[in-house]
Amino acid sequence: MRLLESVAQHEYGAPAKQLARETGLALPTTYHLLRTLVHEGYLSRDKGLFFLGAATERLSSSGAQQKRRSVVVDALAHWRDAIGVPVYYAVYREGEVDVMCVSDTPGIPAVEEWADFRETGHAHAIGQCLLSQLDEEARRDHLDRYPVQRITPYTVRDNHSLLRRLDRMRRMEPVIERQEYALGTVCAAIPITVGTTAATMAISLPFHQADRLLPAAYQLQTEVGRLLGSLALSISI
Repeated sequence: MRLLESVAQHEYGAPAKQLARETGLALPTTYHLLRTLVHEGYLSRDKGLFFLGAATERLSSSGAQQKRRSVVVDALAHWRDAIGVPVYYAVYREGEVDVMCVSDTPGIPAVEEWADFRETGHAHAIGQCLLSQLDEEARRDHLDRYPVQRITPYTVRDNHSLLRRLDRMRRMEPVIERQEYALGTVCAAIPITVGTTAATMAISLPFHQADRLLPAAYQLQTEVGRLLGSLALSISI
């Protein structure tokens, strides 16, 4: 890593002896590490000078993506503690419901994924919120692949009933689901649209705390609205 950092400081390249002096490494060790880094693509060599290679660009890109993810992770943890509920972040990507991050604690546990979230989007608030942001063709395509199935006595009955419900949903209103995915649990999801990305933040509560659900959802919606500008890039990853 010290060698990479040293090479990065030299826009026009640097020879091995200079890099050895700058890093405090023995010259034989420097040569060995440089050969390895060139072989792995992290450095390139031209006329005895070493430059950063293509692999370092991929490394930098991955680091930037991790930083954007950490923005979302930190935000979810803050809202979890401030509101006192588990918080979920999900997107609809390449035709799939994708739960990207869940923030909970032993004292406020998240819903156990006992039935695949991707296949049961019709039954939970996360999936319903994401589907409500799609156009009719995309909704029908999703339901062709993952048709409605009753997984609790409260789950919506069929595709037609679900499509009617989605049509009635107001654009920016929280989506509420009561025991449709898991008995004893109520959930709410708020829609977030960043560019062409359909996304959602969601919360869940035990059924006996159902009276807290809507106020908590509106509190989350307010908090997300305050930070949406700084979250926009992270949400679209």
